[in-house]
Amino acid sequence: MKKSTLKIILWITIFAIAMGYLESAVVVYLRKIYYPEGFNFPLKAIESNIGITEILREAATIIMLAGAGIIAGRTKTEKFGFFIYCFAVWDIFYYIFLKLLLDWPESLLTWDILFLIPVIWVGPVISPVINSLSMIFFAFLISYFIDKGLKTKIIWKEWLLLISGSVIIIISYVEEYLDFILAEFALRDLFRAANNMAIMEYASGYLPKSFSWWIFIIGELLLIIAMVMFYSRNKKDLKIKGE
Repeated sequence: MKKSTLKIILWITIFAIAMGYLESAVVVYLRKIYYPEGFNFPLKAIESNIGITEILREAATIIMLAGAGIIAGRTKTEKFGFFIYCFAVWDIFYYIFLKLLLDWPESLLTWDILFLIPVIWVGPVISPVINSLSMIFFAFLISYFIDKGLKTKIIWKEWLLLISGSVIIIISYVEEYLDFILAEFALRDLFRAANNMAIMEYASGYLPKSFSWWIFIIGELLLIIAMVMFYSRNKKDLKIKGE
């Protein structure tokens, strides 16, 4: 890679690591308040205003990570690549800092709340780490081919696989929790602020039992196929270009 590209990657890496620390620091405070004995399922009901604050904080975090990618990237495709790179580094270092600060998680198979938008995502720690490593690899592929002077773009077939794979992976994170909640509430109830406390109180009885690895693996395989297609297509263009 070009020296200028490596410099950009260095700085957005530092930014993403710092964001990971901020995220872990917030979790340290929340666990001190709600889980002084140490985090574990079942979930504890939290006040509606705290829940909304957390959701907005997560949305703000994504905006900041996306903003870093948009500023750093040279093309639309590289802006996307740097965004997913920032997201991945942030996520991995979030767990690294939690391990350093709280000696948690106990292992990569420890269950965690992964996200809150639009509903709670739950899964073993290793699953988002796998996703993050995939994103880092794809981001480097994008920058590598752009550095070679190609007008690199993600074509519609690759987008279809990337979006489909991502949706399937999200399903693996939310399906068990949604099954539990929808046994008591209608789907429309989940998006009404007036039901927040009732849903949180009911959710306090939720215990994750099994992760849908087969759904997750299908989603991850679709992402890998998209990346292989992207690599093969651009590698062919490089040969035509004579490099």
